[in-house]
Amino acid sequence: MDTRRTVRAAAVQLTPVLFDRDGSTQKVLDAISDAQRQGVDLLVFPETFIPNYPYFANWQVPATIGDQHLRLYEQSVEVPGPVIHAVGAAAAAAGMVVVLGINERDGGSLYNTQVIFDADGSLILKRRKVMPTYHERMIWGWGDGSDLKVVDTAVGRVGPLICWEHYMPLSRYALMTQREEIHCSHFPGYVGREGFADEVDVTIRHHAIESGCFVVNATGWLDADQLAELCPDPDLRERLSPDSSFTAIVGPDGHHLADPVTHGEGMVVADLDMQAIARRKLRMDSVGHYARPDIARMVVDPRPRRIVENADLGGGAIANGQTSSADPNQDLNARLTGIEDTLRKLAFEQDGQG
Repeated sequence: MDTRRTVRAAAVQLTPVLFDRDGSTQKVLDAISDAQRQGVDLLVFPETFIPNYPYFANWQVPATIGDQHLRLYEQSVEVPGPVIHAVGAAAAAAGMVVVLGINERDGGSLYNTQVIFDADGSLILKRRKVMPTYHERMIWGWGDGSDLKVVDTAVGRVGPLICWEHYMPLSRYALMTQREEIHCSHFPGYVGREGFADEVDVTIRHHAIESGCFVVNATGWLDADQLAELCPDPDLRERLSPDSSFTAIVGPDGHHLADPVTHGEGMVVADLDMQAIARRKLRMDSVGHYARPDIARMVVDPRPRRIVENADLGGGAIANGQTSSADPNQDLNARLTGIEDTLRKLAFEQDGQG
C-alpha cells in the first residue's frame, strides 16, 4: 500500500432525465467535464442514475406501473453498448476513475448494476446488486458472488456496494478482506422517508471506521415536476420527505471531509490523504490483527450463477452453450465441499463438548 499519495475524490448529486437514457448519459458526461476542471481523480454517481431509479414502484400501486416499467426497460443500458463506450471515452479524456449506477438490460431482465471505469477508460468491473430491496424486487433480478470484489484502479483499490447491501454485513466484510482503500457507494436519494438521510450518514461512517477506508457516497435528487410524475397521488406526495438525500465523503476515522450535499444538485469534493488508512488500521484492522478467524470466519461463493450448466457425459463440460475440455469450477467445487465438511465436523465437535 503506497501511503504517500493524495487522491482528489468527488461524489455528485444529480437529477436524472426521467426515462431518457441519452439525456441522463449527457448529464454524466457533463459532470465528468465539470469534475475534470476541478482536478478530480475519482467521481461517483448515484444509484441507477441512467436512466433513473424506479421510484414509481415504491409510490404507485403495482398493478398500475406496467407502462413505466416498460419505459424503464426500453431506456436501460446494455453492457457493452453505446453508453458504456461514451462514459469510458469521457473517463479516458479526463484521466478519471468513474463509478456509475445504471439500470442494466440483459435479455428480458433488468438489474441494478454498478460499472467502474479506470482512468484509461477501460471497464474494469460490472457488478449487480445481490438483493434488491422491497419494491425493487418487482423491477430487478439478483446478482451473485462472482463480482463481489475490489478492483485495482489508478486511484487505488476500489470496492463498490449499492444501498442496502451495506446492511448485509458479510458482503461488506467480503470487500474488507480484499483490503479496499476507497469504498464507493450509492443510494437512490429522495426516497421520501423521513430520517433516510441520517441512516445513510450512519451507514457510510460506520463502514469507513470498520473497514479503515475512505467512503465516497452519491445519492440522487428529484425536482418538483419529476416528483409529480413519479408520485401522482397528491396526498402521498404531500407526506414525502425531501430529507432523504445525502451525498458525502468520509475518512477512515468516520469524519466528514467536506460538507455533505442534502438538497438539490451539487458535488462534494475532498482530497484523500491515503496515509490516513494506515493510521486507522494500526489501531484497528478488522481483517488483520483485530480479526479472530479461529472463532469466526466467512465463506464466500464466487461462482457465477449460470442459467445453463449441462452435465459432462464424456465429451467435455458445457456451460452457457460453450464446450470446454474440463469444468473450470471443478477444483473450486471440491474446495467448497471440503470447507463445508470441515465446518460440519467443527459443529459436531462443539455439540459433543456441550
